[in-house]
Order: sequence, then C-alpha cells, then structure tokens
Amino acid sequence: MVQIKTPEQIAKMREAGLVVAAIHAATREAAVPGATTRDLDMVARKVIADAGAKSNFLGYGGFPATICTSVNEVVVHGIPDDKTVLKDGDIISIDAGAIVDGWHGDAAFTAFVGSGHAPELLELSRVTEESMWAGIAAMKNGNRLVDISKAVEGYIRRQPRPATGKYGIIEDYGGHGIGSEMHMDPHLLNYVSRKRGKGIRLVPGVCLAIEPMVSLGTARTEVLADDWTVVTTDSTWSSHWEHSVALTEDGPIVLTSPDCGKEKLAEYGVTTAPDPLG
Repeated sequence: MVQIKTPEQIAKMREAGLVVAAIHAATREAAVPGATTRDLDMVARKVIADAGAKSNFLGYGGFPATICTSVNEVVVHGIPDDKTVLKDGDIISIDAGAIVDGWHGDAAFTAFVGSGHAPELLELSRVTEESMWAGIAAMKNGNRLVDISKAVEGYIRRQPRPATGKYGIIEDYGGHGIGSEMHMDPHLLNYVSRKRGKGIRLVPGVCLAIEPMVSLGTARTEVLADDWTVVTTDSTWSSHWEHSVALTEDGPIVLTSPDCGKEKLAEYGVTTAPDPLG
C-alpha cells in the first residue's frame, strides 16, 4: 500500500525537510580537509537537537550514526568514524534525515573536499544531481512511477561519456516512498526495468525520495564487513543526490529544498506548488 498524505501531513514533512536542509548546509561547510566523518556527524546531531527534531538514521536497523558519510568509492551508507579523515580532492556524499512529529524528511548531496578535483568528478556530480531534478520534474499528476525512472536514466544516458568509459547507474539501491516512515512503498528504480512494469500512478498525496546514485564505472556494488558500507565493485568513485518530494493538486513540492525546488524546476518548465508553511 502506498501512503497518501493530507495537506496537513505534507506540511509536517516540510518542517522535517527544512531540518534536513539545515543539516546539509552545516555539514557542507564542515566538510573540509582534516575533518573526520565523525566531526560531520556531530554537526548534524547539533542541528537536529537545536531544531527539536529527531534523527531517523540513528538506530535505524542498528545504524550507529546520525548521517551517512560516503567517501569516494563508497556509494551509500558509509558510517561516520574518527579514522576517516577528509583529504583535499576527496568527494563525499552526505545522506541525512529528520523526524518532526512523526513525519520524515530524507535527502543527500555530494560535496567536494578542498580543491583540485578532476573534471570527470565535477561532471559526475553534476550529471547525478541533474538526473535527480529531471526525475523530480517528471513527478506529475497522472504520470506513472516509471516516468520518473525513465527521466533519471534518460538524462544520464544522454550525457557525454566520461574518460573512464561510462556512467554506472547503481542497480541495487534506489528511491522510495517516505512519510510516517523513512522507507516505504513504492521502491523507485533509477533505470527502466521491464520486469517492474509501469508502477503506481502518481496522484496528489504521493511522497517520494528520489535519489540517483551514479559511478564512474560499474553499476554493481558490494557491502563491506560492517554490514552497512556499500562500495562499487571496481572501486570507481560515485555520487549520490536525493530530495524528498510531495505531489499536490498544484504540482510538486521539494520538501527538503529551501525554496521548495522552485528555481531548479523552473529550468524544466515545472511550477512548484506553494510552500505549505507559507
């Protein structure tokens, strides 16, 4: 069953989304050479505490931290620790979430540590982020779930190939429904699968976390011995971008974007619904 939210519930999710946006802003600033991934986790914990919110990552399935910090070849679910020290030239994907009055927000971004990054890394992050926005723009009343998958994959496939030869659209992980739980039906692939069919019809009240993960090589991953950290099987570096999005009668609202996604979606000819918090 796909949970359909009321306007009041979407407003609560917007509150949670703004906490996530604040976590992103604070951890982006803190992701500098010499910082540990544990340092970033402590920054996130303070933002959540100051907002009077709760973490939806800490303790989830036994996860021991407030955010996921995935460095270089780590795709998702990297665990913050004192041993991982950020270096000039690293990239890091930070996945964060928050709960307000029982309603969830979840979003991720890729940051560049220091300077001197190879052009293919800059382009990897750009392609991954833009594929996310293409997917969000396809979240329209009457469309099907597969239309989002098609938009994400289509954007990536249309880009010039990197020097490494190809972009790998990660197959084992994807987007998901979100609301009174962090992970809910439906599962959202970042590519089109004939086996999965067209998926649900998108109607007002559907809320999805849209999150492409793309590598500079393989689409395949493996989980390390800690049972959390996911890496590419060929050790190529990867990027991860995500936003939580609600569909309303008036169009989409990007719940985890400070401006509800207004500026970016305008590039796709999409008008966002009004911010439910005014």
